[in-house]
Amino acid sequence: QVQLVESGGGLVQPGGSLRLSCAASGRIFNIYTMDWYQQAPGKQRELVCTTDGRSITNCADSVKGRFTISRDNAKNTVYLQINSAKPEDTAVYYCHAELSDYIDYLRRSYWGQGTQVTVSS
Repeated sequence: QVQLVESGGGLVQPGGSLRLSCAASGRIFNIYTMDWYQQAPGKQRELVCTTDGRSITNCADSVKGRFTISRDNAKNTVYLQINSAKPEDTAVYYCHAELSDYIDYLRRSYWGQGTQVTVSS
């Protein structure tokens, strides 16, 4: 069974740093994309940063220069490095991936359970 398990959330002071991790488990054949979304209370879930199959990365303008997404393909893991954290970064962060497994090689979409990030002094 394919699962995405997130970790690394918590409380951080404004200006501080935090690194989120998302590990994909299961009999994975190929990972096409791995992404991070954020959802603040009362708001829509929004794409924050994304990677493609070649690990080309891109982030939303609101976080560009502060957030960095990276992948470790050997561990099937994607990271979100948050630097210079701002209170408006407070949200639940969700990992998302589109991948195939060794059973049928079909591309499917998966979501992590979410991890809370709170930026406050």
